[in-house]
Amino acid sequence: MHSTTGIYSGQVLAIAPMMDWTDRHCRYFHRQLTQRALLYTEMVVADAVIHGARERLLGFSDEERPIALQLGGSDPAKLGQAARIGEDFGYDEINLNVGCPSDRVQSGTFGACLMKTPDLVAECVAAMKAAVSIPVTVKCRIGVDNQDPEVALDTLADGVFAAGADALWVHARKAWLDGLSPKENRDIPPLDYQRVYRLKAKSPNRFIGINGGIQTLDEAKAHLLKVDGVMLGRAAYHTPGILADADASLFGDANGDFDFGRLIERMVAYAERHIEQGGRLGHVTRHMVGLFHGLPGARRFRQILSTNATRPGAGADILRDAFAEVDSDPARRAA
Repeated sequence: MHSTTGIYSGQVLAIAPMMDWTDRHCRYFHRQLTQRALLYTEMVVADAVIHGARERLLGFSDEERPIALQLGGSDPAKLGQAARIGEDFGYDEINLNVGCPSDRVQSGTFGACLMKTPDLVAECVAAMKAAVSIPVTVKCRIGVDNQDPEVALDTLADGVFAAGADALWVHARKAWLDGLSPKENRDIPPLDYQRVYRLKAKSPNRFIGINGGIQTLDEAKAHLLKVDGVMLGRAAYHTPGILADADASLFGDANGDFDFGRLIERMVAYAERHIEQGGRLGHVTRHMVGLFHGLPGARRFRQILSTNATRPGAGADILRDAFAEVDSDPARRAA
């Protein structure tokens, strides 16, 4: 049995759960860049976990670890059942989504609207904790709509920690469910990192992580002076090369220069296996187009992966060809 002891015993770098992006191929790629980061699945609704095609929805490889399953839902019993299924699949953590800016109000309610019902969120956490032995965590916003973030965030945090939550990840923006689309909610509400810092100052013995708009490892370092964890989202996806420096920069791992040669071989081999199993090269390479962002050869690398790699029947040799466009450039080692 894989031990989960210690995930939250020190500072944590996490890659955020991102719908349509952080699938198993993306996570495998990110794991080649950083051994330390905690990786998250896309959000999976509890009903889908219980009734759906579990291997397709939940399958992952051991090489992705440590890995957390993010669940969506608001029914404590269903979330408890889904959490147990996730633990049986081998996940290292179960996370409850209280941050997705969805305006669903049917029985499937999930996401940021749960900020309005903190007692229900606490019930959900308690049910999940009772069902599993691995960490149960929550990802939330600082508030929704006209809520006062000073009150809303404290109330939610107090409730989930009382219910046994092992960590709280806070996206440092409000979600405006009335008037903004989910996409707009990722950018338009202003960031308020200080609000998350105040929560941590009030909760010195609780794990508080921060998310939202963090672009660089230097920014991550600055946040880690104030909170326990940093979660990177779009920066990790669009400019994944920054992850190659994460273990050394944030955790002091003395692993020398990042080995891009090893990355090439592992990703080509992974792509070959996926194609042999009936998949397409583009399933893997779509997550890799930003790897050499800002470096010589990056444009050609992107072009090859965006065109040749997406064609029917494309083989893994195309990925090797793309790497060759930047392979001889020493600047790539600074990615």
